Amino acid sequence: MPVDQIPIGTFSRITHLSQKALRLYDERGLLAPAARDICTGYRYYTFAQVERGIRIRHLLWLGFSLSEVEVILDARERGDAGTIRDLFRARLAATEQEAGRLHAIAEVLRAQDPLNGGFRMSVTEPVIKEVPALRVLSRRERGVYQETIPRLIGELCACIYPAEGRQPAARAAGPIMFVCHDEEYRETDADIEMAIPITGSVNLEGTAVEVRTLPGGRFVSVLYTGHYPGVGKAYERLFAYMGEHRLLAAGPSRELYLNNPHEVPEDELLTEIQYPVQEIPPSA
Repeated sequence: MPVDQIPIGTFSRITHLSQKALRLYDERGLLAPAARDICTGYRYYTFAQVERGIRIRHLLWLGFSLSEVEVILDARERGDAGTIRDLFRARLAATEQEAGRLHAIAEVLRAQDPLNGGFRMSVTEPVIKEVPALRVLSRRERGVYQETIPRLIGELCACIYPAEGRQPAARAAGPIMFVCHDEEYRETDADIEMAIPITGSVNLEGTAVEVRTLPGGRFVSVLYTGHYPGVGKAYERLFAYMGEHRLLAAGPSRELYLNNPHEVPEDELLTEIQYPVQEIPPSA
């Protein structure tokens, strides 16, 4: 064996990459051994490959996928700083989003309320109410809840509360609401609509926001107080009530956010859940 050839086991110890990982990187062409024993197939690396191995491990530690690592290393060889910068910017945004989620989890765990699964919450008794048709500003997209909802809220609020010196595009007449059009939870392509009831004239020139009318009708409503992730408890109570009173869902549910998460503690957030309903026919 030449002096500059390193057995896979030693290379693994130097780079802190497992032999299983090294074999995978070889198959993908990400880090191929410099030599291979003809009889045994045993892999050998060189000292010059140590830097690439360490760089791969570092990028994986930062949270990049193997595919992204391949793109970054290829861009580095080509001197394409723009591609690398874009990937690092996207990774930073995803990391900050995840950090926010973990912070919220930590706050819930600090509440130490095991009987309620870590949440301090309350749910009112459901009531039937007649809801009028609502003229709203609306933005609807498919995406991930944690990213899409705050972005769409920001676009709507920019119409109601524009930057200094600009005229509002419309006047709010009610709280921000989320309209759920999906029949099941979707991880990455949820059908998300955010809306704000409005009154008066509207000028939406140059925006992606639209005006539409949400239908009115008979709704079951509950008020939920607590962290947003625990709102499922309110839906549980609402559906139990619908079953007890022979009611069927007659359209998408709505969540109305009645106070500002920047102004009150998370366990004091107030959300109204509304579900349009119809009675089950007696013969059913």
